[in-house]
Amino acid sequence: MAEVQKVALVTGAGTGIGKAAAIALVKAGYAVVLAGRRKEPLDETAKQAKGKTLVVPTNVGDPASVKALFAKVKDQFGRLDLLFNNAGMGAPPVPLEELTYEQWSAVVAANLTGPFLCTQEAFKIMKEQKPRGGRIINNGSISAHAPRPFSSPYTSTKHAITGLTKSSALDGRAYDIACGQIDIGNAATPMTERMKTGVLQPSGAMAPEPRMDVEDVAKAVVHMAALPLDSNILFMTIMASKMPFVGRG
Repeated sequence: MAEVQKVALVTGAGTGIGKAAAIALVKAGYAVVLAGRRKEPLDETAKQAKGKTLVVPTNVGDPASVKALFAKVKDQFGRLDLLFNNAGMGAPPVPLEELTYEQWSAVVAANLTGPFLCTQEAFKIMKEQKPRGGRIINNGSISAHAPRPFSSPYTSTKHAITGLTKSSALDGRAYDIACGQIDIGNAATPMTERMKTGVLQPSGAMAPEPRMDVEDVAKAVVHMAALPLDSNILFMTIMASKMPFVGRG
């Protein structure tokens, strides 16, 4: 009997880490659902992936949009084996007291409410399907451990993702759903382009920071995904070796 193709869903799949991970998962044999706000970048990811993909424009912070996304997954494939909660955003790097409520709320919706809503819907599918279970990987960040200056919304949500990861890992046990988190530092994407010229350090100085190939992050996601469901990488940190994370500054 032929093995059934595994199905993965990647949020924020149009650019950066999500795009690289989606393409790597297709190469690893998955059918991949590409979710993100804008259709055009998702179409480009699908084109470059050269495999079985489904493009579904989605706002992860909107419950109706998330429900529609997972309904399409279930209708098209009948199951879901992997969810990569990758979509996220930051707020302008301004002093904490100058942030608006709207800026705070937008980051919370994308970075925390979105992964929660997607995890809920993934649980509903994974606990009922046969064979039962699946895996959820949350994109944490180095910011889940230590903040950059002027990053309170982003840092707060990434710390919260750690709680969501642990709760999902615990609550998923009964249904063979494994949940882990990948904390990424300075992957070379358009979002980190400014690090080549200089970013604000805790000392107040501006300094360039080393970056790493985003393909290495994609390989790490595929490695986490490839484990059998009775094994789980709860937390993985992958970072540019020389970035100023380990140390005092």
